[in-house]
Amino acid sequence: MNPDALSEALLAVIVPLAEARREGSSAGLTAADLPLERPKNRDHGDWASNAALKLGKAVGGNPREFAQQIADGLAAVDGVASVEVAGPGFINIRLDAAAAGALAQQIVEAGAAFGTNETQRGATINLEFVSANPTGPMHIGHTRWAALGDAMARVLLASGATLVREFYVNDAGAQMDRFGRSVLASIKGEPTPEDGYPGSYIDDLGRRVLAAHPDLLDLTADDQLVTARDAAYQLQLGDLQASLEKFNVHFDVFFSERDLHAKGPNGEPSLVDEAVDRLRAQGHVFDQDDAVWVRTTAFGDDKDRVIRRSNGEYTYFAADAAYYLNKGDRGFAHKIYLLGADHHGYVHRLKALAGAAGDDPEKDIEVLIGQLVSVNGARLSKRAGNIIELDDLRDWLGTDALRYSLARYPADSPLTLDPEILTKRTNDNPVFYVQYAHARTHNVARNAAGVGVTREAFAPELLDHETESALLGALQEFPRIVAFAAELREPHRVARYLEELASLYHRWYDNCRVTPLGDEPVTDLHRTRLWLNDATGQVLRNGLDLLGVSAPERM
Repeated sequence: MNPDALSEALLAVIVPLAEARREGSSAGLTAADLPLERPKNRDHGDWASNAALKLGKAVGGNPREFAQQIADGLAAVDGVASVEVAGPGFINIRLDAAAAGALAQQIVEAGAAFGTNETQRGATINLEFVSANPTGPMHIGHTRWAALGDAMARVLLASGATLVREFYVNDAGAQMDRFGRSVLASIKGEPTPEDGYPGSYIDDLGRRVLAAHPDLLDLTADDQLVTARDAAYQLQLGDLQASLEKFNVHFDVFFSERDLHAKGPNGEPSLVDEAVDRLRAQGHVFDQDDAVWVRTTAFGDDKDRVIRRSNGEYTYFAADAAYYLNKGDRGFAHKIYLLGADHHGYVHRLKALAGAAGDDPEKDIEVLIGQLVSVNGARLSKRAGNIIELDDLRDWLGTDALRYSLARYPADSPLTLDPEILTKRTNDNPVFYVQYAHARTHNVARNAAGVGVTREAFAPELLDHETESALLGALQEFPRIVAFAAELREPHRVARYLEELASLYHRWYDNCRVTPLGDEPVTDLHRTRLWLNDATGQVLRNGLDLLGVSAPERM
């Protein structure tokens, strides 16, 4: 019996009892209103409910007496071994071994689908993260947003959302011209411009651009700059995309800022041009001092924003507005922005923009700010000279250790990684600890096959050891952990769950044998424990996949 089934059983018991106490007191009540919790002390049972306390005011009377009535009714449900009332009205529920153990078979049969849920069904989400400028390699900050954003996407997709991972390519504006001048200077053997980009990666781009355009220096000065800039941009963007793929991060859309400013083939207005008119139609645009403004203070911004200057030039806010509206035009009712620590000022600005566009700033947009991350002993990039590169970190620490460690903490917590721990093959290293538990499940299965233990029989009532009860209880939690991580946008909850599950598995491994000792015959207990072993491996594998981390079968 899983938690959802138990909640439904609890609802079926509570409704008639509540109505008998006070008519209408159960109106609109659903199983979702009756969440179950796993007691910290396993002596208190498998599950606990505060339903009697929660409904006490609605039904009237003494909550403890109501709890006892619920306990008496729930005790008669198939699969429930016992129910006790504690304190002012807490209900502690213990399942019989067969009902609890049946989960092992369900997990194995569900395979990779176990843990998926429908809690985000109907949500259409555009998740924007990383969005590094295409003027240089990605740094350690981008690395954190890549790991967090991709893990966030995975738990949302596993919870039924329709979602697109999007990378906003900031390929318009003055920084692109500075980038082009830097590359061109390198090609000509000239010093880097005063406002240019330093680093040997610029020299590398220059060599690659010249190889692709050997006649570049024969062009006019203006054409030299355009050619160097655009060719280097495409090469650098390709390098960024390759770095992300090697980091096991895939984007569905790379959206170019240039597309926001591009006119139609016959001179039709650009998306930025249209954005001003669309916001004006919403009634939140005004003209002042020959400039065009958006009244964002009406939605909590600290000041109104200029969208077009008096000289006719658009501001960065105009591109933000056009991009936000474009996401809605593409069918995304909900937009999530994962931004770096230096973007705190964008929170109110983007929420105000959503309000000015006619959306609900509290429902239709989320702006999540990630905090800084550092690595003890990390060296600045030899190529870029002033940053710690994603590729260098990946080569040093490994994709799995880096991704797991970055996804293991909330986005809003500053983080310092210890490479000495992350490169250890010991239990002090969290990713090793979890991956080793998964590898151990495969080792147990290989050893079992070697002595003839198969899954041809399944007797869940035999799984009555205390470590089996604890392990099964944790396995039951996985779908709810995934749903909760998706709801709160907190994939670190999956990582912490996996560590707890690994600990419970190791404890079970030390106490319960899947393979018989010596000349002992193979029994249904061994066969059933193999189901539990394989179920644990499946959940560990599913959880690691949600974090973009591999699940090795041998270590």
